[in-house]
Amino acid sequence: MTGPLASALTQRSVLICVGSGGVGKTTVAASLALRGAALGRRSIVCTVDPAKRLANSLGLEELGNAETRIDDARLAAAGLGPRSPMFAMMLDMKRTWDELISKLAPKEKQERILSNRFYQSLSSALAGSQEYIAMEKLWQLHARSDYQLVVLDTPPTAHALDFLDAPNRLLDFLDNEAARWLLTPALAAGKLGLKLFNLGGSYVARQISKFTGVETLQQLADFMLAVSGMNEDFRERARQTRDLLASGSTAFVLVTGPTVERLDEAVHFHTLLRQNEMAVAAVVVNRVHEPVPDLWWREAAKLSPPLRGKVEKTLEELDVLASQDAIGLAKLAEACRPTALVLVPRFPLDVHDLPALWRTGGYLVGDAQLPAASS
Repeated sequence: MTGPLASALTQRSVLICVGSGGVGKTTVAASLALRGAALGRRSIVCTVDPAKRLANSLGLEELGNAETRIDDARLAAAGLGPRSPMFAMMLDMKRTWDELISKLAPKEKQERILSNRFYQSLSSALAGSQEYIAMEKLWQLHARSDYQLVVLDTPPTAHALDFLDAPNRLLDFLDNEAARWLLTPALAAGKLGLKLFNLGGSYVARQISKFTGVETLQQLADFMLAVSGMNEDFRERARQTRDLLASGSTAFVLVTGPTVERLDEAVHFHTLLRQNEMAVAAVVVNRVHEPVPDLWWREAAKLSPPLRGKVEKTLEELDVLASQDAIGLAKLAEACRPTALVLVPRFPLDVHDLPALWRTGGYLVGDAQLPAASS
């Protein structure tokens, strides 16, 4: 095992897979956790993806907010024998929010908050709440002594700051004095006109404008009053998590695809992570087209027309895609220097089981390499 991710698996305790949607972050995260377990580190992968891809690939019917151990017999049947246990879970956003409120809120306020309709929206849909609670779950898992490696599969986003700053935007909303000043007196006096224009185009105004009706506004005011004493607790946890993200025990794994638009997103994402002084272990480029092997051309030459022509045309198209990927990868490597690129090929079939996860992990840790990666 060689390469930056092999080192990260042995030297870091937290790996955070980030990137836009549809690039294979969940697969990369699970593959890294599996390889970590194989190295003797008690590992867990936490995903925010509600699809069943991760559960299915691990041989499970479903995943929930509770940590589930991957059965040793299932691993053995797949020809794998990790030296330490591997666990997996899917973040249940609402349940994790409820657990946080139950932990931080005074007992006399807990039911008032949990039954509040605006809170129920915040804990499932409000912008920034998913990112905040993902960081909260990361902190919880890391704080426990029984996991030596935590791999987080983050919500899909095109920009690093969406993930890094969304929790702060949410906290700014909860702690906004202008909103509290505007809502509380008006509702206490029974006034219906809240004059939202006073907030201009602020984040608060945009969020409040999504909700209409006096009853909803009453719920909003009641919620903000109920949590007013908890803001510092929220902020302290956010500070602790931010410190964890910037610590030497944590590294980001930026996952992208080889297409031009994906590469542009990756460069921007990488720049912002570095500007925020976050360690980036590697840029993983997933589903890279491999150059057509010489053997395929020789086998195609043995075919009779017109089949030979059709096969050679397909091989030519694959070679063009591989050439385009190679050009993009060279530009990406230069833009992200000194961060290393790790290339994973486009497999004929989706990654859907443990052997496929293990095979993916082989490229991640350097046991296997694309020709372009070694050139």
